[in-house]
Amino acid sequence: MKKFHLLAFAIMASMSVFAQEDEKVDAYFTTKEMPDMVKFLPAPPDTTSTRFVNDIMQYMWGKEQRVVNPDRAKIAERDAVYGLKTIIQEFSEPFGMEISETETPKIYEVLKLGTATCDSICTLPKEHYMRKRPYARFNEPTLVPEQEESHRTNGSYPSGHTILGWSAALLLMEINPEAADTLMARGYMYGESRVIAGYHWQSDVDAARLAASVAYAKLHTSDRFLEQMAAARKEFAEKKASGVKTVIEDRKEINGRSYTLSGLPADETTKGIIIQDNKKYLRK
Repeated sequence: MKKFHLLAFAIMASMSVFAQEDEKVDAYFTTKEMPDMVKFLPAPPDTTSTRFVNDIMQYMWGKEQRVVNPDRAKIAERDAVYGLKTIIQEFSEPFGMEISETETPKIYEVLKLGTATCDSICTLPKEHYMRKRPYARFNEPTLVPEQEESHRTNGSYPSGHTILGWSAALLLMEINPEAADTLMARGYMYGESRVIAGYHWQSDVDAARLAASVAYAKLHTSDRFLEQMAAARKEFAEKKASGVKTVIEDRKEINGRSYTLSGLPADETTKGIIIQDNKKYLRK
């Protein structure tokens, strides 16, 4: 019975990670073909360990952020909506180009298939460990209460959201290397949002970033992925050459509302990369 359950679980995982968007994905690899996290990563921290103490402290930090940093909490709420649509909405700015199925079909396709494939690496460890989520352990509310009931029966270790965000950042960075810093910063935040939302322990997020990196390396053993990645890079270069805004300009005056890469409001004293009207500027 147990073997049947695991087989069914693996079959489900080999299908689209974006099932809620009613779009089937022909992944580059099945769950069975992906590296087995249970074999190469340690188990989640024991509740009597010092590592678990850190998990608790980070959980408390996440709850504090909901109160003292409402702008960051809003980002965590946006990140909680799982799927390709959210990835496109949140990563187009740091990527430097609007991603869409119609305007950038090659980039869209490799992003869809690549992240779906990487996501499947979390299937077996979630089922194996069935770690209780922090909000469930403490019986406390989360930042996204409407998802609490459905997530109680879904293992916490590792974080699927974090795998999605980290693999998306890695993939888009390969297409546009010049945006590496902004993309990886947003990818890091995507996992951090899960701690702030109360759905994951810090160790869930840490393990997920490592797992996503392993999964992304596995993608490069697929000829189909390599071909589609080459097509996506070519599409990006052509779009860039055609005049689509992709680079950071030197400092210039910005009128109206502007934001940092993390989505927080910026004012005239804010330094670094500023976003306004779908363009990026560098304030020194």
